[in-house]
Amino acid sequence: LTPFSASEDMRSTWQGKAGRSPLQTLYESDQQRREMLSNVCSRYTRKRRLLQPDDLRHLVVDDTHGLLYCYVPKVACTNWKRVMMVLTGQGKYQDPLGIPAHEAHVPSNLRTLSEYSVPEINYRLRSYLKFVFVREPFERLVSAYRNKFTLSYNTAFHKRYGTKIIRRHRQRPSDRALERGDDVRFEEFVYYLLDPRTQQEEPFNEHWERVHSLCHPCIIHYDVVGKYETLAEDANYILQLVGADASVKFPASSKTTRTTDDMTAQFFQDISPFYQRRLFNLYKMDYLLFNYSIPSYLRIR
Repeated sequence: LTPFSASEDMRSTWQGKAGRSPLQTLYESDQQRREMLSNVCSRYTRKRRLLQPDDLRHLVVDDTHGLLYCYVPKVACTNWKRVMMVLTGQGKYQDPLGIPAHEAHVPSNLRTLSEYSVPEINYRLRSYLKFVFVREPFERLVSAYRNKFTLSYNTAFHKRYGTKIIRRHRQRPSDRALERGDDVRFEEFVYYLLDPRTQQEEPFNEHWERVHSLCHPCIIHYDVVGKYETLAEDANYILQLVGADASVKFPASSKTTRTTDDMTAQFFQDISPFYQRRLFNLYKMDYLLFNYSIPSYLRIR
């Protein structure tokens, strides 16, 4: 599988659409993001490797609108999957918010690019509009920690990861903690991420895996790089670009439990500068590729 970006014809069509106000600013902003991404890729990736079908498990396909979406957990991916179900559902779904969250994550409800043959994959990579949404890396990480380790209903994560984290990274854990794994501290989660054994044993879970490892933005040339920080505008921009029905609206996000920058800073208060630096290095490529600055709360300067 070879790296592709969209055809020139298609790009000029979008440029034409985007050139009409009020989309001009969004088009220019997206162009800057893509240029930044391209510059960082050329500076940091010496050797281009070929894509394997397994690399494409996060790319959701909409053959009706010619759309490829690389989903990143904790970056509005539930709502994007709901929207993709509306777009690909041949009228079965009208309102994204009418689709229960758990339904959006049922694998059979959406096709991913890894399910196609190599010629079909290459055709879609070459001619479909490809987009990804990204988020400030540590904010996304804290959001994943809060969701997977502090909510009582996430027992599968507590058993699968929590028990292992506590066994390895807590001195004198109680029998209850070893059995249930439901009280992992953020500091212990950080130790787990930085422990060399973690990635030797298996890849990171998708909720804390780096975006560049999930979506391969230096091999797949995305046409739109949306940001969580400008979610509503970027989502509407994409829906307009692909000519989605005007009735398809991206759901407004609920701000009540959202992980914010201030909240993220609080989680990092108890992490020593030594571990802050190591964790930053682990997620550094995402910071560089998507033009996020080093958080002001880190004590690593």
